[in-house]
Amino acid sequence: MKKILAVLTILILGITSCMADELNDKINILYAENNIKEAFNLLLTIPEEERTAQNWLLMGNILQDEGKTDDAAFMYNRAISIDEKYYKAHYNLGNIYMLQDKPNLAINSYKRAVKYNPDFAYGYYNLGCAYLKAGKIKSAKWEFYKAVDLNNQIADFHYNLAYTLKKLNKEKQAKQYLDNYNKIIERGQ
Repeated sequence: MKKILAVLTILILGITSCMADELNDKINILYAENNIKEAFNLLLTIPEEERTAQNWLLMGNILQDEGKTDDAAFMYNRAISIDEKYYKAHYNLGNIYMLQDKPNLAINSYKRAVKYNPDFAYGYYNLGCAYLKAGKIKSAKWEFYKAVDLNNQIADFHYNLAYTLKKLNKEKQAKQYLDNYNKIIERGQ
């Protein structure tokens, strides 16, 4: 009898897991297709205790798109509470803090994002932007260098590094990165 109950439990958990995976796939598709309201409504059907970090992140993204930054920040924090190493939630939380003109909080969030994903070029770039906003020019420079090192095909990375170097009176280096920026822009047209 115990074996039958164990098998039934495993089957039920397997079916529930498959259904949850299908629901999450459907939510991701709806979100990708910009069916935001439908995706959000499906997310709301998932009991809070069963939501994944990805579910909370998507809810935060939707709320942020609607201009509800405080609610979005709450959702990103819920994602982080489920998975502390979920770099996307830290990154998006940093973006909220930048929108709210809280660069020091943004710096902390971006630092966590790159800690958990050291190959995340945009994390370093936004960390550099937050340092710039906080007036920490030398720190910004190093983060922009890291972003360019990870992905040297993003024009904005070069532009902000050039701007930062210019602020540090490194004219020759600034010109080099500004030239890189212009080359990337020309190739894109």
